[in-house]
Amino acid sequence: MAPPLSRRSLLQAAALAAATPAVSLAATGRASAAVEARQAATATAAAAAAAPAAWTVRPFALDEVALRPGIFATKRQLMLDHGRGYDVNRLLQVFRANAGLSTGGAVAPGGWEGLDGEANGNLRGHYTGHFLSMLAQAYASTGDQVYADRIGTMVGALNDVREALRRDPRMLSVTGKFGTAQENVRGSYQYVDLPSAVLGGASAITLSAWVKPTHNANWARVFDFGNNNTRYMYLVGRNAGGVPRFALTTSGPGGEQGLDGTAALPLNQWSHLAVTIGGSTGTLYVNGTAVATNTSMTLNPAALGTLANNWLGRSNFSGDPVFAGAFDEFNVWSRALTAAEITALQSNRASATSAGRGNLASYDFFETAGGTFADASGRGLTAALRRTWGGPSHPGFLAAYPETQFIELESMTSGDYTKVWAPYYTAHKILKGLLDAHLATDDARALDLASGMCDWMYSRLSKLPDATLQRMWGIFSSGEFGGIVETIVDLHSITGKAEHLALAKLFDLDRLIDACAANTDILDGLHANQHIPIFTGYVRLHDATGEARYLTAAKNFWGMVIPPRLYGIGGTSTAEFWKARGVIAGTISDTNAETCCAHNLLKLSRMLFFHDQDPKYMDYYERALYNQVLGSKQDKADAEKPLVTYFIGLKPGHVRDYTPKQGTTCCEGTGMESATKYQDSVYFKKADNSALYVNLYSPSTLTWSEKGVTVTQTTDYPREQSSTLTIGGGSAAFELKLRVPSWAAGGFKVTVNGSAVSGTPAAGSYFTVSRTWRSGDTVRVTLPFRLRVEKALDDPSLQTLFYGPINLVGRNSSTDYLQLGLYRNAGLSGDLLPSLTPVSGKPLHYTLNGTEFAPFSEGTEDPTHAYFRRSEPRAVFGTTDSGVANPAKSDGTTLLDEIWAGAPFANKGALVTRVRSTVNTWVSAGLLSQTDGATVVRTAEQATYAP
Repeated sequence: MAPPLSRRSLLQAAALAAATPAVSLAATGRASAAVEARQAATATAAAAAAAPAAWTVRPFALDEVALRPGIFATKRQLMLDHGRGYDVNRLLQVFRANAGLSTGGAVAPGGWEGLDGEANGNLRGHYTGHFLSMLAQAYASTGDQVYADRIGTMVGALNDVREALRRDPRMLSVTGKFGTAQENVRGSYQYVDLPSAVLGGASAITLSAWVKPTHNANWARVFDFGNNNTRYMYLVGRNAGGVPRFALTTSGPGGEQGLDGTAALPLNQWSHLAVTIGGSTGTLYVNGTAVATNTSMTLNPAALGTLANNWLGRSNFSGDPVFAGAFDEFNVWSRALTAAEITALQSNRASATSAGRGNLASYDFFETAGGTFADASGRGLTAALRRTWGGPSHPGFLAAYPETQFIELESMTSGDYTKVWAPYYTAHKILKGLLDAHLATDDARALDLASGMCDWMYSRLSKLPDATLQRMWGIFSSGEFGGIVETIVDLHSITGKAEHLALAKLFDLDRLIDACAANTDILDGLHANQHIPIFTGYVRLHDATGEARYLTAAKNFWGMVIPPRLYGIGGTSTAEFWKARGVIAGTISDTNAETCCAHNLLKLSRMLFFHDQDPKYMDYYERALYNQVLGSKQDKADAEKPLVTYFIGLKPGHVRDYTPKQGTTCCEGTGMESATKYQDSVYFKKADNSALYVNLYSPSTLTWSEKGVTVTQTTDYPREQSSTLTIGGGSAAFELKLRVPSWAAGGFKVTVNGSAVSGTPAAGSYFTVSRTWRSGDTVRVTLPFRLRVEKALDDPSLQTLFYGPINLVGRNSSTDYLQLGLYRNAGLSGDLLPSLTPVSGKPLHYTLNGTEFAPFSEGTEDPTHAYFRRSEPRAVFGTTDSGVANPAKSDGTTLLDEIWAGAPFANKGALVTRVRSTVNTWVSAGLLSQTDGATVVRTAEQATYAP
């Protein structure tokens, strides 16, 4: 028998597939006896599924790459502290409420993660998934048990929620006015269903109830007896005016005969409500006082006949809210009680007063368990606790809201997030959080919950025609499903269930896949973040099925976004959508670069790199990580909020908002994840362990267990323009592949143990050093930075500054574009930095024309200018002004642009030669006079230049 797969192998294999937070045995010593005991056949199958043959390079698990002090470790610590301190019971509140469980007094976070947030809280539950993923990554990265404990609490609670959803609702017993009471937690959608005989055909009646409302929603019913929206009788604690109202009708709202109170019921306090009808007189009592009387009533309960719906807490109008709060003692009498009898009910149970129990119905709510309530009237009308939506269609269902959003999506033809807001997107976040939790802590409950969710989704979606699925997935917002395909395929690599792989394919959006596979750009007008994570999943489907169209479509899609729709910081989208290809300047606004987009483009880039080691993918990774992702996290501690941007406006003078919208947004969720996995792509290894890729220059220590070595990277990059890698452990032969950034146009050098390595590093490539490495070997990489500009594709005069990998932004409150000239003291290398003045004591800070420029990565609240207008009015060389206007061609290219396009120059003579030849060309073209041309050349000859 072959040896079983170790826990370390399983987790590393799963991490290869999922690029999620695995924890390796080598680093932690944690192992599962159950996993160790698996049979070889199962283990081999799992390993094969989790390590796609198509991946020519593989990532390292998070616990194999330790961050060392630097900008990433500092940012991460802020998020680690947030994850350590935030009360997870607040996140669990909406799940527990949906299942009718006690919330323990926890208050939901609000914003998108609560019933009062945007679109009625229709996205609630998503943030909990993000938080679980963040905790899993925090635990994998640090090994701190506090994160594992918090994961255990959340997984245990979610397991309880699923169990509660699988069964009929059960009473939530709380302290009542006189004894026990039944609480309907807000968000539980629970109500009490009474038998149809409850009114007994009575023409005279009294209905009495003790209620303790916990929410101030209008039209939530205390009771409603009716058949439909035409024939009914109800009592609400708050009508449109916020006061109690009783009404009955046989002809709909227009025929209601009603009684309205005079003051709102207090929240979280017990109030007594009673209604009496006798003859033509109806009276409404609040806390024993008659607050409304109608002596002209022509209707009574007998006129309603036998009614189908007899409810406490639910309305016959589907749009009305369910009553949130507690019920104690509900009685119905077949006569109108006197005012004195109503008064007596204020201090005693009905059974202890002269009125006695209701003779038509009497519910004490003495029960402390179960889902039924005994009738003490003697008529045996047992009531039952029910959900407005019935219950899940499958035992694997898990959500923070009813299954109704999933059901309604199947018949939708256009998006309306106030009714259905991306339910499969939310399911993805929960699913991924659970899978990450399992991979990090080996909690079998998390895996079972995740597997059950996929079983449930397959049971729904596999029954739908393909045309229905295509329509659903093409609907804006409502049909958004995020990265669910990636996570389902990752789960399949562990479970091996054929249904799970089949489920992943049910999310094919053929119109998008086919267009991108044919390299046809149809992105204009599409919601950016609805579509980016789809392609990471499709790459994983390629891995699992071998279907080439998935990978081809993903590669082509990447090229449609990067660079044609990319801002300098590495972000994309304006107001969440894409515009036409190549339009950058024309889309600058205060709602650019949704932060989720950068997060998901990073995931797609690394996934594509696993298949094709094109350096462009890691060039983009560095750009987005060192700029937008780092800069989206505020440099400030906060126990309540992660402090992450939603949009990053690129308009002049924009101030970043780190507490966006109402909170708990998608971008704050991905921001928590980004900040706890900064090290995930610093190093990759070739599939056969013959090479190590150094993708990012970041202070860190790699433990490469297969080779028995460590690699410690020491650097203050990007504040330092070099990095030192030191080999530790034993000896091992492998290729060391050092990324040469595309911006590193000159001066990239490598030494090993002090000796220069031969070869010519090319910008935008990997420089390979191959040898047998020994402990103590030291590799020194030098990456000189140059200040350069990047021009907007649709307006070359609109530019952004880069110093090496770092985007420098101006800090200036002006809301107009800054006008900047940069050639005035440009160096022979083409470096524009000499035109700026360093700020003493502040690395990477410079001033120009009175404005301070600083790294975008700094999470401040300063008004910033990411783009500026280039203005070079005169030909200036080495700070010497020729006095000659800098002419321009019809396309905006200036004389100085053409001269400096020839940089770097070996020496001053080479620059002067370039000036002379360019001037001659412009003079010949009639763009410059002979006299002015001679003046420009003479100025260039006389000037002194920085290197």
